[in-house]
Amino acid sequence: MKHHHRAKNKSTMHCLSTTDQDEMKKTQIPEVLLSSGHKMPFIGMGTAAVPLPPAEILVPVLINAIETGYRHFDSATLYGSEESLGQAVAEALDRGLITSRGDLFITSKLWCSDAHHDLVLPALKKSLQRLGLGYVDLYLIHMPARVKPEVEGLDFEEEDFLPFDIKGTWEAMEECSRLGLCKSIGVSNFSSKKISQLLEHATICPAVNQVEMNVAWQQKKLLEFCKEKGIHVSAWSPLGANGASWGSLAVMKSPILEEIAAAKVKIVAQIALRWILEQGASVIVKSFNTERMKLNLQIFDRELSTEDTKKIMNIPQRRGYSGEKFISKDHGPYRSLQEFWDDDYQ
Repeated sequence: MKHHHRAKNKSTMHCLSTTDQDEMKKTQIPEVLLSSGHKMPFIGMGTAAVPLPPAEILVPVLINAIETGYRHFDSATLYGSEESLGQAVAEALDRGLITSRGDLFITSKLWCSDAHHDLVLPALKKSLQRLGLGYVDLYLIHMPARVKPEVEGLDFEEEDFLPFDIKGTWEAMEECSRLGLCKSIGVSNFSSKKISQLLEHATICPAVNQVEMNVAWQQKKLLEFCKEKGIHVSAWSPLGANGASWGSLAVMKSPILEEIAAAKVKIVAQIALRWILEQGASVIVKSFNTERMKLNLQIFDRELSTEDTKKIMNIPQRRGYSGEKFISKDHGPYRSLQEFWDDDYQ
């Protein structure tokens, strides 16, 4: 099936009831209708962590998230969390927490060492094997970058970089879609310019672009571009990743958000997440704490006012994740951060 890349983004919300084993009030998680024709919950649970907890810790956390109401889980080859996520899905089915595999939306991502035309399909099959699933709901190109196949994870040097084959890699992604191994395909950390380059060759439009987005890095230009192309934006680091080595407190310690949260009897995280939803984007949250898991879902009952939104627009802007790891002054293909992020650099 071909999707014209100028098709308008269908962001109509459809409520998805989640199972609640304690007969408490059911959480209603809205969904976005992607250009692929498939629906994706507006809130996803991230599974990246450094260091990654062992399976005996991570699997119960993910099962707890399912019990709490999460139905979208975001993984990647790079994260090393696919096996634990697969175990959690299998156990949730065994325990009747979900009625079928179709109750969950599972995302995974192609890593840079597999961003070669002939390695994409084998990489997805390996991910499916680790997950113990017949398909993923969404498969993303993790980064617009390629390194030598023998490189593992982030353990690469400047000489390991290769030119990014955007045409060949996307052709292979489309083949994965046609084979039914992924219901939707998309990209992650792609600039407007790189998406435009991809669309020159695509017969299937990317359904999603997953990027860093929060009140301190609002991505206005990229968001508008993706809306025009019918590409849904999903936000990673929606709270600023203040616990990560590269994160900041620009979101969680924002005086503007603290003021709005106090007036609405909410917490800062809820205001930050709500703002993203009101931009038409979805969020990938990550908390392994049960109480925070619940609080992150409680963002659908109170809208931000026009005045709130105006205040948020005045928050100073700064990208959290620099992308410096992908810059190689001597070996390319990106010799500066501006080349990597293009016009979305600032």
